[in-house]
Amino acid sequence: MKSVEWEVDETWTLFLDRDGVINKRIMGEYVTNLTEFHFNEKVLDSIGSLTAKFKYVFVVTNQQGVALGKMTDENLNEIHNYMVSEIQRVGGKITQVFSATELKNANSQMRKPSPKMAYMAKADFPEINFEKSIMVGDTDTDIQFGKKLGMKTVLILTEERVTEIADISVKSIYEFNNLLELKP
Repeated sequence: MKSVEWEVDETWTLFLDRDGVINKRIMGEYVTNLTEFHFNEKVLDSIGSLTAKFKYVFVVTNQQGVALGKMTDENLNEIHNYMVSEIQRVGGKITQVFSATELKNANSQMRKPSPKMAYMAKADFPEINFEKSIMVGDTDTDIQFGKKLGMKTVLILTEERVTEIADISVKSIYEFNNLLELKP
């Protein structure tokens, strides 16, 4: 396993997709409540160490299940509050969660690959430098989101068919954390 030579330090920002990266993704469906939300293997084991490396950590997630009526904003907030509290419990941090709840075809300005959620983060934290940021996701839209902003991109390999080429492809957050910990 080779190391990542991006010289990540406490001035960098990490952007994480949710489903497929932090928690188990339900292919073709939506995580609509807490009983369906399950952290991916070793995420909680590594997220404290991973998030300690970054000044800010954001979750940017497309959640059209709200617009489809499969869940409410309250369901989504409950899931995100649980996720953030469990990550904090193991020493990790999430600075803020951004969710795009519109339909795919609704010409949404929020949904990835639109960079709007990143610009919202930068509006709240102006010192964010997208060239010193990493986007970790499991879909083409995640990688496109990062590339549009000049971020480094990390693809988490899942069942999802992906055609975008990321800077790095790994099987999990755990593996990505290990790459960042290796010294060149």
